[in-house]
Amino acid sequence: MFGRDAKLSNRIDTLIGRTARVEGNLEFSGGLHLDGHVTGNVVAKPGTDSSISVSEHGCIEGSVEVPTVVLNGVVNGDIHARERIVLGAQARVRGNVQYGVIEMTLGAEIQGRLIPLGVGAAQTAGAEASGQG
Repeated sequence: MFGRDAKLSNRIDTLIGRTARVEGNLEFSGGLHLDGHVTGNVVAKPGTDSSISVSEHGCIEGSVEVPTVVLNGVVNGDIHARERIVLGAQARVRGNVQYGVIEMTLGAEIQGRLIPLGVGAAQTAGAEASGQG
């Protein structure tokens, strides 16, 4: 990623460690890095340019509504990434993915629908890769 998106996804204001388990919905702003397990929805505070990165150890059992999502772990729920979603090789999504821009690495899996958002997303639709499922 380049420019503002690179700075945003590298910024970590909140860290949930590998052995941590969060039960319930989580609302945040800024940058969140997840190595642990969240059972509940993860939502960025409205009106913020927030991002979440989920490592290969991270898991979310619920929906995700964050402008920028970098996923290399598991999400069992829908994802709404109005700006960008980056799916790494170990990313596993069981749910629909709504996105502004999508980047997928070979090996990423989506069991659900890919839904582009807005005019900018329609222009990049030809360059997207489809998930398995």
